[in-house]
Amino acid sequence: MAKYLLQGSYSADGLKGVVKEGGSGRKDAASKAIKAAGGKMESLYFAFGDHDVIAIFDVADNVSAASLALTVSSSGMIRTKITPLLTVEEVDAAVKKHPAYRPPGA
Repeated sequence: MAKYLLQGSYSADGLKGVVKEGGSGRKDAASKAIKAAGGKMESLYFAFGDHDVIAIFDVADNVSAASLALTVSSSGMIRTKITPLLTVEEVDAAVKKHPAYRPPGA
């Protein structure tokens, strides 16, 4: 399973839904959506600032993550940004690879 970070910003109508059902209701809905995409939620937090909600979850692959993002964002109630997360071991493996590359102008 791959791990992802979701950052979400609710529309005004989306925030009305949060006020109506509370944070627990939104966490339950998010967990069910992630489960339906074949994944599992690790954590969900509400926040101040640019993003109203932040979640970390696991799904099988980028296609599953994209499907989840499209489904949730198409509601019009929340705008999402999903970032793939790498483990320390994945970064260790990446730095051992040396693809051929020529920088611009070199």
